[in-house]
Amino acid sequence: MHSPTRLKPLLATLLVLIICFPSTAQPIDLRTATWVISPNVPSPMKETAPAVLTEEIAKRTGITLKNATGWPKGNAPVIALVLASDKTLLSRNVPVGDGNGPEFKPEGYRIVTETAGGNKTIWIIGADTRGILFGTGYLLRHLKMSKSFVGRPLLELDGPVDLATSPAYPIRGHQLGYRSTANTYDAWSVAQFDQYIRELAIFGSNAVEGIPFHEDDKPSPHFKIPAREMRIKMSEICQKYDMDYWVWTPATFELTDKTKRQAELDLHEQFYKEVPRLDHIFFPGGDPGDNHPSEVLPFLQELQSRLVKHHPKAKMWISLQGFDTEQIDYFYKYLETEKPAWLQGVVSGPGSPPMAETRYRLPKQYQHRQYPDITHSVRCEFPVEKFDQAFALTLGRESVNPRPFAFAKIHAKYAPFTDGFVSYSDGSHDDVNKVLWSMRGWDPQADVHGIMEEYCNFFFNHVIASSAAGMIEGLEQNWKGPLAENGGVEMTYLNTSFYRRMEEERLENNWRWQMLVFRAFYDRYTRMRLIREQELEKQANAILAAGDKTNLAGTMDKALVMVNKADTEPTQRDLRRELTELSDALYTSIGLQTSTEKHQPRNPERGVVMDFVDYPLNNRWWLADEFEKIKKMTSPDEQLARLKTIAFWENPGPGSYYDDISSVAKGPRVKTISDDATDVAWWDNGKSRKRLSTQLFQREPELDYDNLDPRARYIIRVAGEGDALLRVDGRRLSPIVYNKESETFKEWIVPLSLTQDGKISVTFDGPEESQLNWRKQSKISDVWLLKQP
Repeated sequence: MHSPTRLKPLLATLLVLIICFPSTAQPIDLRTATWVISPNVPSPMKETAPAVLTEEIAKRTGITLKNATGWPKGNAPVIALVLASDKTLLSRNVPVGDGNGPEFKPEGYRIVTETAGGNKTIWIIGADTRGILFGTGYLLRHLKMSKSFVGRPLLELDGPVDLATSPAYPIRGHQLGYRSTANTYDAWSVAQFDQYIRELAIFGSNAVEGIPFHEDDKPSPHFKIPAREMRIKMSEICQKYDMDYWVWTPATFELTDKTKRQAELDLHEQFYKEVPRLDHIFFPGGDPGDNHPSEVLPFLQELQSRLVKHHPKAKMWISLQGFDTEQIDYFYKYLETEKPAWLQGVVSGPGSPPMAETRYRLPKQYQHRQYPDITHSVRCEFPVEKFDQAFALTLGRESVNPRPFAFAKIHAKYAPFTDGFVSYSDGSHDDVNKVLWSMRGWDPQADVHGIMEEYCNFFFNHVIASSAAGMIEGLEQNWKGPLAENGGVEMTYLNTSFYRRMEEERLENNWRWQMLVFRAFYDRYTRMRLIREQELEKQANAILAAGDKTNLAGTMDKALVMVNKADTEPTQRDLRRELTELSDALYTSIGLQTSTEKHQPRNPERGVVMDFVDYPLNNRWWLADEFEKIKKMTSPDEQLARLKTIAFWENPGPGSYYDDISSVAKGPRVKTISDDATDVAWWDNGKSRKRLSTQLFQREPELDYDNLDPRARYIIRVAGEGDALLRVDGRRLSPIVYNKESETFKEWIVPLSLTQDGKISVTFDGPEESQLNWRKQSKISDVWLLKQP
């Protein structure tokens, strides 16, 4: 670890600046504060809210606030926790409004500072028990706290404050599945779940979703206790924090099997008996599962009859994921004719009908909940747009993925059609996204940067809150556009490195901080590798371009030595070593499983980014395989021709153009954006040896060309798989070459009449392939416009 000694003068300067230029508001010093709570607050919140307040302050300051049985004398400050229905507390009037303010609405609260009788009082006034907890969370998010700030503990609130608020959406939760497919949760203890659920509540979440049964037969090697025990413990934790406890529970068998159906009903009822709190059952219609709603709905009705015997207020939900048009229509007809009172609402998740359509078709008496995938980056509901292939191949589907601005826009787009959300999450790597969704679910107009500052103030400290928020936002920007051109990656890395050294004594074991550092370092390492490895390939192609028939084998060997310098002379060795240390530190601190060799993940796709940290970012694996094929050719002319094709693949010469269809770096003429072109990057368990451009595709790309020579003849060449129904300026052309296999070519002559104006538009019709699995459908990966001599 680096010593912070060299940075002490700089840190001292920062502190002097903060002291010399204070906030205009007079802060309230709470180091000697006591707390009081209304006797009308019921248990367990009467114990929970003060515990959250005092324990979180003690962790950060070393100060333990004391409970006062009477209003303290003198000017000692007081934190008072009361219900909006309280008129007085210890003979002091509670400063509430006329009964119409947000603090009287479900889960709402008012925070108001008051000076009376010499005491400065911070009132936390909750509409109900949740309001008291959420108000406590607001206070904790806005306190300045430190164990040593200019030689003394710091605990203060910028005052005065008078704020009242209530949530816009009643459902604000996250799935925390204690199962082997999670990349983190399966390694957690009961205490870690308790702390994490507490922290979600501090940021406005009111629900947790568990995974009850289907993982029991495949336990994780990381389990601290059996899954059955943990789901009971999670229910107890939700009871403690007054959080709704949901469970996600599919039927992965045929419901027409009476024996299995009865066993499933009995399994559910046993679970219902065991847990002290259960609020909602969410049954995904067809993801997983393959049952018709005519079987699903009666099954859920019977489930609900058993559920309410043990939890009378619990609700039943269904999603239409995986249902076809006939099944969806059947469901709505059932609602129309049967009007089931046992059903609470519909959940919309990946594979569901459009959310607006669902809200419009769903009768008003039923609620509508979103199930957003905030945990994945590719092969998912909300893939990163224009994701550089280098990240898709290395960070992949499930990496540390703060996307605050993207998810703020996604939430704003879909939330108005819903009553809220419980997100899909498979680990701690999406922690920032959970906080963003929780707080925008409370206030859809909340400033994104402000949310990030509150996150960093609470989890790190007030000194670096703004800078750390900028780091998080920088990580999101790192994923936008061509990586090699993104100099912001370097700046995010430098800023993170600086604050890491400055704050390492306080933050080195903070897993949220470790995640930010890890991503910043990983991004920079990947960028530096990409730049170098692409340059090595250019040099290798130059060797191939200069080759002739006299020494084909030597040319190939020389080119391979050049491109393989990525392995024999690796770059950024110190940074690579730090990534290993950070990944191991994250496994120790939070159980994040980033290495198959060390951390025993379920499979490499589950966030195991250290398995792919050195995946080739040039075509050296493909070249090695191609050279072996070429060496087996019997004709030197064919061998040389193939080498020339490889050499000029991405550089077809003056007046000609090449586009890697779904590469943000190498497709400048492509107008369309694939929904998720990086899906095929997971061939061969993420270790595909295919040419990099072949691992990206679109089905119906559109390209525009201009500044063409009106006197020249052009040929369009396409690589991909299957069919390519090409049009130029809307006119369907007939091919002169039409190979359908991967990495073979199709070619069309462009009529001179179409290039007379110096420009053309190229489009593709989609072939009818609905009978094929999507992996077998036609793909277009590379397009050339070749000017003929």
